[in-house]
Amino acid sequence: MGLFDLFKKKGGGDGKKSSPAAKWAEAAGNKRAQTYDRQEALQELAAMGTADAAEALLKRFTFTIDPSITDQDEKEIAFQGVLKAGKDAIEPVRAFAAKAESLAWPMRVCKEILSEDEVIDELCTWLSRWDTEYARFIDPKLQLLNELGDFTDERVVEAVTPFLEDVNEPARFHAVVALLNQQSDAVADSLLKMLLEEESVRIKAKVADAFIQREWVVPEDQREPVRKVLPYEYGIDGNGNFSKR
Repeated sequence: MGLFDLFKKKGGGDGKKSSPAAKWAEAAGNKRAQTYDRQEALQELAAMGTADAAEALLKRFTFTIDPSITDQDEKEIAFQGVLKAGKDAIEPVRAFAAKAESLAWPMRVCKEILSEDEVIDELCTWLSRWDTEYARFIDPKLQLLNELGDFTDERVVEAVTPFLEDVNEPARFHAVVALLNQQSDAVADSLLKMLLEEESVRIKAKVADAFIQREWVVPEDQREPVRKVLPYEYGIDGNGNFSKR
């Protein structure tokens, strides 16, 4: 070992300088840490307003503790600390959201930091990472479909429509609700096409009720095929209008 190596070792490994957030990151994201130590770490990180601090604070959203009031207080400290980083927090939030089991807090952060237009783009991008195949755990996908339904925008229609063919029934249901919330007649064709293949009774009823409420007319060449797949309490008259017995 040379003299340089000795100094390098004494000085701390590869010589890279850790960020101020590194000192507090472990305690802040440790469920088993003493409450005082964890809260001190959260408060120190929350005061920094940096991307590194935001990355560390986001880990606090991955677990819960008792009592629930303490859990919520700590998460609120973390939330406010992430917000303090402003748009510098977005990259850490994106990375966190890509692996998170719940997107409630990341979406809340985005809605505080970004404009509505930017939020729609962001959530549509997150949703695009999901496909329509079977998955055991789809809570983030459902959260995204539900959240996007709160916005009225053509980008939402484009992002959500593929999930009308999702293997998971809850995802299809949330996609239907999100599209119906768009208040656009343009979604009628996609919903009608879905209806012909749909097996879920609640989804069929949701679509049929929408056709009744919005007075959407079924094209003549599709009326008989649609009649055959409707729940027993629904029908289509000679003019192509849905009805409910």
